[in-house]
Amino acid sequence: MGDGAPGRVVSLNVCTDQLALLLGAPGQLVSVSRLAHDPRSSAMAGAARAIPANGASAEEVVLLRPDLVIAGSYTARATVEMLLRLGYRVERFEPARSLEDARENIRRMGALLGREAEAAEVLAAFDRRLAALGDEPDRRPVVAYYLPFNETAGTRSLTGEILAAAGMENLSEVRGLPYGGRLPLEALVLAHPDLILVSQPFDSPAQATSMLQHPALQATGALRQVVDSPNWICGTPAVLDAVAAMRALREEWEATQ
Repeated sequence: MGDGAPGRVVSLNVCTDQLALLLGAPGQLVSVSRLAHDPRSSAMAGAARAIPANGASAEEVVLLRPDLVIAGSYTARATVEMLLRLGYRVERFEPARSLEDARENIRRMGALLGREAEAAEVLAAFDRRLAALGDEPDRRPVVAYYLPFNETAGTRSLTGEILAAAGMENLSEVRGLPYGGRLPLEALVLAHPDLILVSQPFDSPAQATSMLQHPALQATGALRQVVDSPNWICGTPAVLDAVAAMRALREEWEATQ
């Protein structure tokens, strides 16, 4: 850890949790968000369990006496504003919407933690694995990543880049849908994508996710459940696990053609 590096870091966001866990020195990260301990949300939940979780309140953070608070741009906004008014150092991270965003966030976190050398090693390994996963299939299957409330993974999204890196074609891009664009169930079925990807359902039934289990989707024969959804959420090396899983799914699909 370099001179002047923060000795007590508090994270308020599930993605900054993972970046700090990945790069921080032992004992440098003193608290993580509650989602850090949830394996449905964090790809590093196992590693995070040894670190106390916070509820993202300003009172909790102040009592932790941080040198640095790291947060997402859209989470815990009231807490972040309060901490800034109190004079605490807070660094906010935009969500990664591309693999290059993921690389930049890794680089930036390394600089903030005084762990530039460790970040460089992680990035070198990231690039080597991404290159090893790349190939050019004879035909790219058209894939719909279908989300609650009829949303799809549109252009300029990390999900879209994962699919492209795996040799797949994103239905949202084929149809020109924007980031967060909606596609009614009927339109999805009539589009006849080669594969329809949905996330694993949560334990409690919800109207938002029940559509993903609709019999019409089951009847297409294209429906596949993505069981490693935490790997798709944040711009960490875990996204390459998602790329590898999608490449394997593409190769499975190719074998049936």
